[in-house]
Amino acid sequence: MGAPAQSEVSDRILTVPNVLSFVRLLLVPVFLVLVIRGDDALALAVLVFSSISDFVDGVIARRFNQITRLGQLLDPAADRLLIFAALIGLTVRGVIPWWLFAVIVARDVLLVVLGLILARHRFGPLPVHHLGKFATLCLFYALPILMLGQAFPDAAWLTSPVGWAAVVWGAFLYWWAGLLYARQTWVVTRDPGVAEVAGSDTLDGQGRSRDG
Repeated sequence: MGAPAQSEVSDRILTVPNVLSFVRLLLVPVFLVLVIRGDDALALAVLVFSSISDFVDGVIARRFNQITRLGQLLDPAADRLLIFAALIGLTVRGVIPWWLFAVIVARDVLLVVLGLILARHRFGPLPVHHLGKFATLCLFYALPILMLGQAFPDAAWLTSPVGWAAVVWGAFLYWWAGLLYARQTWVVTRDPGVAEVAGSDTLDGQGRSRDG
């Protein structure tokens, strides 16, 4: 029995998953304003909607073969911008220290630099590593847990230690994944003919990203 066919990545723009991703992007500034103003209950509602729509657009994209190049850019961008908005809002309010904000943002700056290096060598972006996905997941849910304690102070005895544990663990894994990306970039750029990068199915022989 042959291996299942891989879903094709199309150049379509108007798809249901892409529309949901656009909506999530549009909600980012709304979410940021709500967090800065301290409207944590409403901010959490926006975040819950974003989380559900993120799950739904992924299911639709895979099930109905609507995986697109645009979607592969929009989906992680929306997740990262939501995390960034939560970080800014909670840092401005003093819930999160500035040093932690700088640590997390510095890792994203590292990825931008790696992306520029790959582009210079005519390689596509590295696909998201499983460790990177888990780190993002930790941060994506840790920050709302901290916000939950701000919205409902009576729950802070539980949300504060759980939220902080997830934030610190997520930040550590975030950087660990970043160092793995740096290693993969080093391997690929030193040997442009490499077919596989150790540890992940990163790039094909033509220097194109398999997963976007």
